[in-house]
Amino acid sequence: MNFNNIEYTTSFGTEKQITPSTKPEIVFSGRSNVGKSSLMNKLFNRKSLVRVSAKPGKTVTINFFSGDGVWFVDLPGYGYAQTSFGEKQRWSKLMEAYFGSARAIALVVQILDVRHAPSAQDMEMLQFLQESEIPFAIILTKCDKLKPTERKKREAALAEELADFPDAPRVFFSAENGEGVPALKEVIEQAARAAQKEI
Repeated sequence: MNFNNIEYTTSFGTEKQITPSTKPEIVFSGRSNVGKSSLMNKLFNRKSLVRVSAKPGKTVTINFFSGDGVWFVDLPGYGYAQTSFGEKQRWSKLMEAYFGSARAIALVVQILDVRHAPSAQDMEMLQFLQESEIPFAIILTKCDKLKPTERKKREAALAEELADFPDAPRVFFSAENGEGVPALKEVIEQAARAAQKEI
């Protein structure tokens, strides 16, 4: 798969705008400010294909990027405390419409900040994916921000925090130094190949 040939295609802001799924989808999910945009830009070897903002909650649409026979889907971040009730309702309806519309989801790249225990919403998302039998991988971002001793502590803690999801691939990732990029690409390629065989 050529990760350097990915192009932005379209965005959906409401459930009524969502069009039918036409090819395998690699979905990127995570709470606001978890480093999702930076991860995608690093993965695609682009500086600004996916807009990065210092302010959480900036991605408010489902953004589709096309490349090599699959869609790469950037979901809006969840869990930003200052989001209005109306926006939270819109996000909820958008997610229900997306996941409830018979998508050809090959993989959900569920992104967590390695420095912190998964939030309640992170756990809800992981449980939803597992119960819905949607393939997912857990990507632990911002590894470069941990000292070696801190990382060992977090790795030990994650073994317990994520014990309910033993079959999900886990990749430690840094958009700063590139750690985890080859491993994440391999996980995505395997999922895409498996999905393309089923279509």
